[in-house]
Amino acid sequence: MTLQPLTPVNCAGLLQPGCSLLQLDGEILLFGQKGWPKRSCPTGVFGIRLKHGEMKLRAISFSNDSCYLPPLRCPAVCRLDPYDGLPESYLIHGGRTPNNEISSSLYLLTMDSRGCNRKLTLRCREKELVGEVPGARYGHAMTIIQSRGKTACVMFGGRSYMPAGERTTERWNSVIDCPPQVFLFDLEFGCSSAHVLPELSDGQSFHVALAREDCVYFIGGHSITSDSRPPRLFRLRVELLQGSPLLSCEVLESGLSISSAIVTRTGPSHRYIVLGGYQSDSQKRMECSTIILDEKGIHIEHLDPPQWTQDIIHSRTWFGGSAGDGCILLGVPTEGRPSQPDVHYFYHISFQQAKESSEEEGTQACSQESTDYDNSTPLEDSEELYFGREPHELENSSDDEGDIYNEEDEEDESQTGYWIKCCLSCQVDPNTWEPYYSTELHRPAMIFCSKGEGGHWVHAQCMELSETLLVKLSQGGKKYFCLDHGGLPFQEMTPPRQVISLKRTPMKMKNRNGALMFKISPSKKSFFKKLFD
Repeated sequence: MTLQPLTPVNCAGLLQPGCSLLQLDGEILLFGQKGWPKRSCPTGVFGIRLKHGEMKLRAISFSNDSCYLPPLRCPAVCRLDPYDGLPESYLIHGGRTPNNEISSSLYLLTMDSRGCNRKLTLRCREKELVGEVPGARYGHAMTIIQSRGKTACVMFGGRSYMPAGERTTERWNSVIDCPPQVFLFDLEFGCSSAHVLPELSDGQSFHVALAREDCVYFIGGHSITSDSRPPRLFRLRVELLQGSPLLSCEVLESGLSISSAIVTRTGPSHRYIVLGGYQSDSQKRMECSTIILDEKGIHIEHLDPPQWTQDIIHSRTWFGGSAGDGCILLGVPTEGRPSQPDVHYFYHISFQQAKESSEEEGTQACSQESTDYDNSTPLEDSEELYFGREPHELENSSDDEGDIYNEEDEEDESQTGYWIKCCLSCQVDPNTWEPYYSTELHRPAMIFCSKGEGGHWVHAQCMELSETLLVKLSQGGKKYFCLDHGGLPFQEMTPPRQVISLKRTPMKMKNRNGALMFKISPSKKSFFKKLFD
């Protein structure tokens, strides 16, 4: 067991509480970045590289047929191991966007291809559910069960906003526990069904959910209604019968009082390590536990925790995720220290034995170094060949460092972009902004003011423009003046472009000969006339 500090290289501002770590094709991926994606990585998904005590991020691209995947905090993330010829993939449901909107969409994330330089390309598709569909929520759990040769997905728990009829101005952003319903849906047809069990009487969120074959275990969790973390432990059994599924629930003893815990798997067997989380609102859970699932049921054992540092002990919050089998990436805030430029401290925790750890480090080093060709023997002329690759894929293929994400390369959106302060009375805040016009989706509508040197952009909402007028101005050819430069909605008709007609004069050909003319005397004319008559 090791606890190694990590130095983030120009990427500490992207990781935040509620982010998710995924593992596809042997690569660790960061999903749920802080804020909306920017120009250098429009997908918002990054590959995490841990090497020599440093943490670097690499932008991950999506295929052309992928749908948009917003950065979601606290979604339900479920890994699908390869089965029936399908590749490994991830299911992502719900979560909160940077605008504090709660999503109800279900996404399927798979690997699309690998470039000639081992660059990973992902494919994201949105899956439609029919029937009793779960609503928008976050902090819930989703697992995969197998019964009678069939595979299905189980979803339970979570939080959501209050119903629209109960929301008031003072309690507009208040959240409540979702009803204690168990949702079951198949992955092939997307048929969803909701089930109510008497044992699950209270809603819960941020709990641990582990599955083995046809059984799902729910451990711990937090309840808003009672504001408590009772040591609960439920075993849900799902039988996928021919007609309709059969669900049964059993309350077990010796649960854990925990919420927001980090779970990592230690191998192909159903053996897990639970670390972190909270015992109360003001107390972290500094202990570790080993959970084993077998034919007899569930076994929870105590595990000695790592030697925590003082920064970890005194921090009020922490977050992280699984960074591979038996490994965890942990982040703690710097607690407002002005001397620390980074927002969080990061640590890499490994629960593997020394021999296993050294073997994995050697394997990772080999796979990572295989993408760096700077130290290899140069090939002669056209000895290095690439088949079936586009020219743009060959650029920087020998230098993996060229794709490392750097926060300093990003533009400051407080000075440029959609989140500028357009006027003295600007009320657009990227943290609390909500769509105002029907045409807005993720960014506020803006309009160009023609006054000033070169003009400037302003928010349409700050200019108190109606949606009808905004559409009219965007489709017409009239200049717009903002409230600070005239105060009228629009002025001056844009003068039409003057088109100068071209005079087409016939071109004279040089050295052009005219018609041939012969001079004939009158006597010769009479002779030729008599001759032809």
